[in-house]
Amino acid sequence: MINTFLWIFLISLSIVLYTYVGYGLIIYILAKVSPYKKRSTSLSNSFEPSVTLIIAAYNEEHYIEQKIRNSLSLNYPADKLKIWFVTDGSTDKTSDIIKGFDSVKLFHQPERLGKIHAVNRIMKFVETQFVIFCDANTDLNADAIKNIIRHYQDDKVGGVAGEKRIFKNAEDNASGSGEGMYWKYESFLKKKDAEVYSVVGAAGELFSIRTELYEEPEKDIIIEDFYISLRIVAKGFRFMYEPDAYAIETASASVAEEWKRKVRICAGAFQAMIKLRYLLNPFRYGMLSFQYVSHRVLRWTLAPLSLLLILMSNLYLAINAQPIYLLILAAQILFYLIAYLGYRYQDRKISIKGFFVPYYFVVMNLSVYAGLLRFMRGKQSVVWEKSKRAL
Repeated sequence: MINTFLWIFLISLSIVLYTYVGYGLIIYILAKVSPYKKRSTSLSNSFEPSVTLIIAAYNEEHYIEQKIRNSLSLNYPADKLKIWFVTDGSTDKTSDIIKGFDSVKLFHQPERLGKIHAVNRIMKFVETQFVIFCDANTDLNADAIKNIIRHYQDDKVGGVAGEKRIFKNAEDNASGSGEGMYWKYESFLKKKDAEVYSVVGAAGELFSIRTELYEEPEKDIIIEDFYISLRIVAKGFRFMYEPDAYAIETASASVAEEWKRKVRICAGAFQAMIKLRYLLNPFRYGMLSFQYVSHRVLRWTLAPLSLLLILMSNLYLAINAQPIYLLILAAQILFYLIAYLGYRYQDRKISIKGFFVPYYFVVMNLSVYAGLLRFMRGKQSVVWEKSKRAL
């Protein structure tokens, strides 16, 4: 019996360590010897084709004017940049505010069918060779468009993911600290993924594709950015990563709001994994399969389960085996105790950024269970209430 629990403990521990640490080390080493690593240094910044910037907005009256002004200030030839807003279903003053700017184009219909339906509806009108998507509650850096578009000088590039950055406060609550550190590590992995072969899933805050490669996702797709980008990579194109094109937004207003967002993403992840199950074939997709499983699939499947198995098997081993397992159990209990303290003080502004990381990590993994349950019940709609962001 002890051997059984020992194997459960060791295998589960290996999965967790590989998912959250080991893969990062491996992809970092592989990037060092990758033939793609220095490719972007040879690209010309004078490459300036016509581009359409699409911004989906739902009830963003408090932020939309700032978003418009930010978009109009981007360092890209005005005659080559079309700025489109689609506001389907908005019931506040978002559409009226957009109408006050002659330099941008508004698409609106009263019916609210979800972001992917709104984007599908207007994509048929895009005439430029490249299209960029970004969220309405983010600001882009001045050279974002230019830095994204330069990658398309390589015909093998089908899309480009920008970087998501969380606005830093000197003191953050649990959501701000946890989300900010999570995205720093995620950005590191995306950069190395692209250097080795390709990004495995773009974030909707900022990404771009070749217009000709756009295929309308099914209208029930929940995380359309992830699905669209991987469909393009599956066709044999690479999806690049551009850290010098970034979208800045504030963190979720609270962990409760971040929970809402995470559960929706996890429900969408299970849906996407089923639809993209063909990517699990390494004989056909090679490096892409390795990156997809290591960076994405394990986070949404075996890693959260393994955390529970580590704790349960460790408890048995601490009682029935060598004292070393008692020390490991104590370390686990301390980690979850810190996570609990993070829960108790989640709305406090604390200057020690790492204090809330255990809590955010636990919430992130618990959201996988909640997302799976929601997916199995068919309760996650493409139409959802957006999370409130910190002021």
